[in-house]
Amino acid sequence: MNVICICLDTFRADIVGPDQKLSFVETPNLDALFRETVVFDRAFGEGQPTLQMRRSCFTGRRTFPWRFNYDRRGHWHHAPGWHKIPPEQDTLAEILVQRGYLTGLVADTYHMFKPTMNYTRGFVTYDFVRGQESDNWRFGTRASIAETIKQHVREPVNWDRHGGLMQYLFNQRFRRREEDYSCARVFRRAAEWLDENAANRPFFLWVDSFDPHEPWDPPREYADRYMPNYDGKDFIMPGAAGEGGGPTDEERERIKALYFGEVTLVDRWVGHLLDKVDDLKLWDDTIVMVTADHGTQVLDHGGFGKGPNRLHAYNTRIVWSVRHPDASARRVSGFVQAHDVFPTVLGWLDVPCGDVEGRDVWPMATGQADAVRDHVVIGWAGFCSGNATGRASVRDDRWNYTVSLDHPEAQEELFDLAADPGEDENVVTDHPQVVAQQRVRIEKVIQQPLPAVFNEVCDPAQSPGAQYLAARRKGHGA
Repeated sequence: MNVICICLDTFRADIVGPDQKLSFVETPNLDALFRETVVFDRAFGEGQPTLQMRRSCFTGRRTFPWRFNYDRRGHWHHAPGWHKIPPEQDTLAEILVQRGYLTGLVADTYHMFKPTMNYTRGFVTYDFVRGQESDNWRFGTRASIAETIKQHVREPVNWDRHGGLMQYLFNQRFRRREEDYSCARVFRRAAEWLDENAANRPFFLWVDSFDPHEPWDPPREYADRYMPNYDGKDFIMPGAAGEGGGPTDEERERIKALYFGEVTLVDRWVGHLLDKVDDLKLWDDTIVMVTADHGTQVLDHGGFGKGPNRLHAYNTRIVWSVRHPDASARRVSGFVQAHDVFPTVLGWLDVPCGDVEGRDVWPMATGQADAVRDHVVIGWAGFCSGNATGRASVRDDRWNYTVSLDHPEAQEELFDLAADPGEDENVVTDHPQVVAQQRVRIEKVIQQPLPAVFNEVCDPAQSPGAQYLAARRKGHGA
């Protein structure tokens, strides 16, 4: 069997398929694929967000708790868990290449390629599609983007605040058509890879799209599908709308439309890759998997974005869908997590799996097992604001408990999923026994009592572009 894994960033699990909260968002290509797949309805992250998630998929090991302290010079932002794959941990690509698989990586998730990171271990070929978010790819002058940035922030422009957006606009100045957008370039290159290598069977291809991560910047007509006749600013970075007393209700609805439009754009180009699988007649001997690292809030609780203070299902639940030539479409209700990807992929290919913390969840898809665990523990790293800098969530059939790792008395939450599926009412004071049980589950994973202290140093760091601009403001290098 060949394997194609498609990983999407910031893609909510309640978009694709019928009877989902966001099923109205147009994803015809993924909808068609999911009708033929095994869908894990309760798939969740393990350590989040971006790099931690990919490391757990690649290694089958938990990335939470954050227990390593590797050199990260030249890398930013230095949040806990944002580091390379430990050298003693084998990756999927390393294992498969030693068994004769051609391994390929096509990605624009630039964090994977920053100095000291290098998530390319084991890949025979890898393509870094440049230009996402604050990827230090291109640069220029303020004057070159002055008119463009005014379309996305309130005026007068606060240049110091919008360094990341400036970098993105420098990167995207070359765009002339939809094919030039980042996700289009990723999936076009992945389709080319299949053209070049379909005969080199078996193969393992990991396609990693940073979209629909912010900036939510689809071609205008995609956002207009969800909010036509809008003539205001497009706040492609939702936080920029909060300046100057905003956002207005209309601006908030437009930000939602930008996210939905970017999702539809991603789906269109996922379809381009799936069409290539069809053209090359690969379906009979190729497993196609779609997953994501986390979701995002689009006004579910009145705001936008994701983070350790928002450990609700719209953020922590992930897409995980598998089209297997030998498996019938079905929905699986048991809990699965990101670090289960590694042993599950190896299980499909009859490759021995070493001692990892993830589980092969495929027996649930074939009806041989009902569950591999009865709860999930999720850690989400923060940004250099304390010792553990993050929160954890314990989710089971009835409860979602979330707690600060280094200050457990602060913002402790418990949600009764049976009575409150939207997780709106914190009932932590009403159920002390449940809280005690969920704390024990967290402490079993982190192997210490709360409050927790981890050995990982979290030093803030700026990107080289931000350092350059800071130096210019101080008069150095002018």
